[in-house]
Amino acid sequence: MLDDEEGYFLDDGTPVNPNLIPKPGLCFTCVNDGKLSEEVLCNLTRIDQHGEGKFKCDGYVKKKSTI
Repeated sequence: MLDDEEGYFLDDGTPVNPNLIPKPGLCFTCVNDGKLSEEVLCNLTRIDQHGEGKFKCDGYVKKKSTI
């Protein structure tokens, strides 16, 4: 459980659990997916766009193909 001073919050103060925000498909093809150094920025981007139409991320960098 998050306390009142940690975690993610909407502008109105409502706490948000980032684990309950679905990860868009674009995230799975990004080099930043799973990087601890990018976790906060990625979570904030997903929370900010949750429930909107097409997901867009300015930090997106496509993973190189291993084929």
